[in-house]
Amino acid sequence: MAATEATDPVPGETPVGLVLVSHSAPLAEGAAELARAMAGDQVRIVAAGGMAPPETALGTDAVRVAAAIEEAWSERGVLVLMDLGSALLSAEMALELLPEEHRKRVLLSAAPLVEGAVAAAVTSRLGEPLERVALEAAGSLDAKRAQVGGPAPPSPALEPSGPLAGALPPADVEARIAVSIPLGLHARPAARVIRATAGLDTEVLAANATTGSGLVSARSLNALAGLQLHEGHELLVRASGPDAQRAIDALVALAARRFDEPAVGQDVTPAAAPAPPTAGPSPLAVAPPTGLTGELRGIPASIGIAIGTLQFLEQADLPVPDGEAVDPATELEALGLAVTATRRDLEQLRDQTRARAGSYEAEIVDADLLFLEDPELLEPTRAAISDRRLTAAQAWSEVSTRLGQSWERLDDPNMRLRAADLAGVSRRVLHRLLGRPAPVLHQAGILVARDLAPTDTAALDPAQVMGIATAGGGPTSHSAILARALGIPAVVGLGDQLLGVAPGRRALLDGGRGTLILDPPAELVRRARAETREEQGREARAAATAHLPAVTTDGLVVEVAANIGTVEEASRAVRAGADAVGLLRTEFLFLEAETMPGAEAQERVYSEIAAHLEGRPLTIRTLDVGADKPLPYLRTAHEDNPALGLRGIRLGLAQPEVLKAQLRAVVQTARRFPVRVMFPMVSSAGEVDAARALLAEAAGSEPLSVEVGVMVEVPAAALSAARLAERVDFFSLGTNDLSQYTLAADRGNAEVAALADAFHPATLRLIAATVRAARARGRWVGVCGELAGQVEAVPLLIGLGVRELSVAVPAVARIKEAVRTADSGACVRLARRALRLTDGAAVRGLISGTARSATIAPRHGSPAPSRRASTRSSATASHG
Repeated sequence: MAATEATDPVPGETPVGLVLVSHSAPLAEGAAELARAMAGDQVRIVAAGGMAPPETALGTDAVRVAAAIEEAWSERGVLVLMDLGSALLSAEMALELLPEEHRKRVLLSAAPLVEGAVAAAVTSRLGEPLERVALEAAGSLDAKRAQVGGPAPPSPALEPSGPLAGALPPADVEARIAVSIPLGLHARPAARVIRATAGLDTEVLAANATTGSGLVSARSLNALAGLQLHEGHELLVRASGPDAQRAIDALVALAARRFDEPAVGQDVTPAAAPAPPTAGPSPLAVAPPTGLTGELRGIPASIGIAIGTLQFLEQADLPVPDGEAVDPATELEALGLAVTATRRDLEQLRDQTRARAGSYEAEIVDADLLFLEDPELLEPTRAAISDRRLTAAQAWSEVSTRLGQSWERLDDPNMRLRAADLAGVSRRVLHRLLGRPAPVLHQAGILVARDLAPTDTAALDPAQVMGIATAGGGPTSHSAILARALGIPAVVGLGDQLLGVAPGRRALLDGGRGTLILDPPAELVRRARAETREEQGREARAAATAHLPAVTTDGLVVEVAANIGTVEEASRAVRAGADAVGLLRTEFLFLEAETMPGAEAQERVYSEIAAHLEGRPLTIRTLDVGADKPLPYLRTAHEDNPALGLRGIRLGLAQPEVLKAQLRAVVQTARRFPVRVMFPMVSSAGEVDAARALLAEAAGSEPLSVEVGVMVEVPAAALSAARLAERVDFFSLGTNDLSQYTLAADRGNAEVAALADAFHPATLRLIAATVRAARARGRWVGVCGELAGQVEAVPLLIGLGVRELSVAVPAVARIKEAVRTADSGACVRLARRALRLTDGAAVRGLISGTARSATIAPRHGSPAPSRRASTRSSATASHG
């Protein structure tokens, strides 16, 4: 089984790492020992068998698997092999616990555990890349099969399939776009593809260039789903018509922004998706006695415990009457009215979801609205009414059912889950056509259903729905995402046996373990309730103290602010306990508008947000768009490398009329509310001088009290911080871009994304340099990048001198709590050690080891220092 083109490992790079996941710890370790014997010590092989103590317990643990992946980590990636059943589920959940940059270089293999481990270890030892190691593991049974006999599986293709088959129609413009998002072009990014070209005078077609699919309309959500575009595939788009180039440019820019998908693992506010639940410790970790009847096992979808009676969602029966339509024109009108009414209902539900859960969750409902505009659904329905004289209800039911079945036949399991989305929307229209009531839940309890459409889940009342149990569905379904956002425990995939359980039966649902226990024993209920009360107490204490200042154990005050991108999030930030808004992304105003928003329109929005903050400071970042985030009404030239192009303050100075209007709005808002203004993508003192001149022009002769700051996103700004500090009142570090530019690694490129590590000492040294220059002039420094929202980074940032942490709204309470457990002196010592290390992994190891030894707390035996005021200078006093 030797590779014919094997190469030695690249110097300085370790071979691909291996993780072996088994229900049995001895089995996993035995397979690992055998693989090590074959490959030697150069390959990192880590066993992740069994569960938490007792070690003899059979099972798998996602947390243990995630730790094993980190231990086996290699720049070339990690291959995970599993034995059976829940091992795959634990491995999938473990991926959600990993940093985004690592997750992209981990593959889960369906290869047999022992044979696959041996084959993978030998291939890894030869220096082969991750994909080749996975391929050799997958074929590890070939030799045994040849000896024992039996059919051989089809050989996996090593290369993508050829060019698109058949002649393609002529097009004015075309582009090939890499799909680089983990779940491929699923519903939300597909919806953004459609919206990116909405309103343009062009016809856009799309195809999967990797699989050689035919061309379909890029205006149809159903058609785009049928392309089954996975991560790593190439999307071919062709446009014709007057706006063809604008359409292609918009799609290329959308892809460059990773289809506006949030970074995996990022907090969801507003631009990030909630991670699926982990299979962590549960109050029911000690399972009920073996053989206990009434325990159903499914898939964890939303953590939490619910105890109550089973309540079935009453789905009004929807029989469609037979018979021919009397008047097709009347039926077509009825269809239009039903679709319009359903659209109105969903728009209201979307707005309610945005207020209850957030912008990302509202996008799920927004994507479902596209079904009501989809030509693949509407045109055949109208044709069936006109040509075959079907009633509107008959035609709608027939076409929507057929489309739903086509979704269910897709190979991608995540895309198959979207059939429920279509079913939910279709059912609402059918209710309207037939004049039937919507499904209702008459009594509080655990909701039981075959499956739930996202529009059903979004409308649920958490006060009435204690938990959700479904026969079908999956943890990545839109309904599961919404359940997590609403805080409703949920278990999915319990099977049709669930539907045979009598309503009103008492049950205990554990969303963390994925179980539904019928008629639970009293002891189990007691323990579950005790753990629930304890968890609720922890949450209540965190919520109660979230509105208090974040003060370290030795009295240092750190401001914990919120990053927001909508008006609604301002109120959520206040409720979460944010001390301020450290970053208002004003792009939402411009991206949602069809024409350039004027100064008055902007002022209304900024003032509304500031009013919601009730006196807390509002930091307004000026428009940060460029060729990577183009506005259709803003003239921008095509750029080969928009990340290094005309964006941020550069664009504002190049097109001063845009920046002037925004600054006029900022000035008027600042005359009524505490406002700071912050310029993005600054790299020189000259840019600050020019921007401040425009601000002074907008302010006129009337005095203005507003703090002026800059984003530190490029190394030049950090290295020029001493000059910039002469011109600004504060700095805010955008650690996402700063690490990307410092380490010359595109975070959207899976091949190098792991290099863009904000924990890298090079990035940390730039942070330290910025703080030193700021302190010399009495300025303060904050962080508004993802690093600020990571609990493990808080002691490090405090030690580097950062005094403001601006994070996603849901992270405010936990970051404040992290500040309160830190001792600033110990944090300084930690930071000094981190600056001397060689890479990000070493820094993480230092932090992890320090946390275990509790050295970030005051030294043992030292007296508790008295609380004192913040050490900020006079420039900080006005900062709030």
